Amino acid sequence: MDRVNLQFNSDNTVATVALNRPEKHNGVDWPMLKEVRKVQRTLAKHPTLRAVILKGEGPSFCAGLDVKSVMSNPKTGLIMYANLWLPMRNIFQTWSMGWRDLGVPVIAQIHGNCFGAGIQFAMGADIRVCTPDSQLSILEAKWGLVPDMGGAALVRELLPVDVAKELTMTGRVLSGLQAKELGLVTHVVENPEDKVQALVQEILTRSPDSVAASKFMLQRIFGIDEAAHLTQERRWQRRVLGFKNQRISVVKNSKQPTMPFAKRQIR
Repeated sequence: MDRVNLQFNSDNTVATVALNRPEKHNGVDWPMLKEVRKVQRTLAKHPTLRAVILKGEGPSFCAGLDVKSVMSNPKTGLIMYANLWLPMRNIFQTWSMGWRDLGVPVIAQIHGNCFGAGIQFAMGADIRVCTPDSQLSILEAKWGLVPDMGGAALVRELLPVDVAKELTMTGRVLSGLQAKELGLVTHVVENPEDKVQALVQEILTRSPDSVAASKFMLQRIFGIDEAAHLTQERRWQRRVLGFKNQRISVVKNSKQPTMPFAKRQIR
């Protein structure tokens, strides 16, 4: 697997999943999506697994969707659009939601940029640990889109609806400290790796059945009607993707920053 590294500790109880496109700040492309799904399936069958750590190689955790890669390949763009019409969780939503299916704690170890698909990846984890100077954003507004990789369904567990709306509408970039103040991350420390390892060791002292039951119980209590929320993600992304103002958003980010938007079409 080129874009995702999977390693286990010496007794095969802790898995580390590292996004591995450091030259692209771990920007997400189609091969990475497929590799993450394969890793999730592999871990779901692992008999001795007790914890999973998510991280990114290089200067960033994950800088989001590799828009240039996706938009330069018509086939990939068509696959993305077709996935929005599926009646169940699609591969883009599984990118984050798949971690919730594992009966072990999943901890995201965040540094550098954590934008768009990256923050949605991290929100799929059970616990998020980041550096004070990490940069985090629900960045889809920059491209005239809505978060549709599980982020909209997950953010309701972390933020009040007014805060979630503000961050989603603005695409504002937060520091790790600001994200902690709002509740978007769990811990902010100078050395996330040490904190993550300490958390894993603490959890390993508890019954694996108790840990799994606690995870699934709380997800069901806090995340009522998860499928319906994911359906709304797909529905509203279909309403904006490829339409005039979304295309203008792309142009504003690449060629003509002063280009005006068209009249609002969603009513």
